[in-house]
Amino acid sequence: MGAEEEQQPKENGVGELGTGQRLNPISDAQFQAWKRRKDAETSARKAEAARKRAEDIISGTMPMNGRELFKHEPWVFDNSRY
Repeated sequence: MGAEEEQQPKENGVGELGTGQRLNPISDAQFQAWKRRKDAETSARKAEAARKRAEDIISGTMPMNGRELFKHEPWVFDNSRY
């Protein structure tokens, strides 16, 4: 009984998704446009976060990590005095 149910084709578009949704194929051009838009949004979000972090570091509300400290104040890492 269980094996017979598994072998019967799924009806009404209910497949592995289980929601009755059918997959809509997209063209390569549509995918590339979506990808460019998504990459632009991601880079804009990262740039905004970096700008805000730089402002917070300048104002003193957020401490620098090691890389930022090395880039902005390299004299701190001068070992020639020891």
